[in-house]
Amino acid sequence: MRVLGIDPGLANTGWGIIDAGGGKLRHVSHGTITTSSQEMNGRRLLAIRNELIEIVRTYKPDIAGIESIYFSRNQTSAIPVAQAMGVVLVTCEELDLRVESFSPPRIKQAVVGVGRADKEQMQELLRLILGLKEPPRPDHAADALAAAVCRYNYLSPGEDAKKAGM
Repeated sequence: MRVLGIDPGLANTGWGIIDAGGGKLRHVSHGTITTSSQEMNGRRLLAIRNELIEIVRTYKPDIAGIESIYFSRNQTSAIPVAQAMGVVLVTCEELDLRVESFSPPRIKQAVVGVGRADKEQMQELLRLILGLKEPPRPDHAADALAAAVCRYNYLSPGEDAKKAGM
């Protein structure tokens, strides 16, 4: 099963692809979709959509997980993040890609076992879980890989047969 993880943001939308099966997770690829603050927001959102379409067509994920908006830290970025998240959700729907959203604490719980883990802990555990030589960077891409791991760990009913390799 191939899983796409997404960490939405207007300036940087992180994405990560993992393969899962046989009780193992394997890193496929990760990166960020970066947009310029010099562009109008509509153009930036369109760039996120177009690049996400390309990522889905290239890697052909079966399912996707997205980090939901978390307001406690930076409330000023909530609206642009919500706009990017909306574009991601609509694009996944358009591409018939089932996407589930997870809060940052739930993603951290799925990867580290603790909902309040810091970024360094999460990146180090992702390195170990996915067999990487270095912790994944940049932060947005690492968060997206964590969302992919979380999505796989919390498969919905009916998806379990694919998880078991059936």
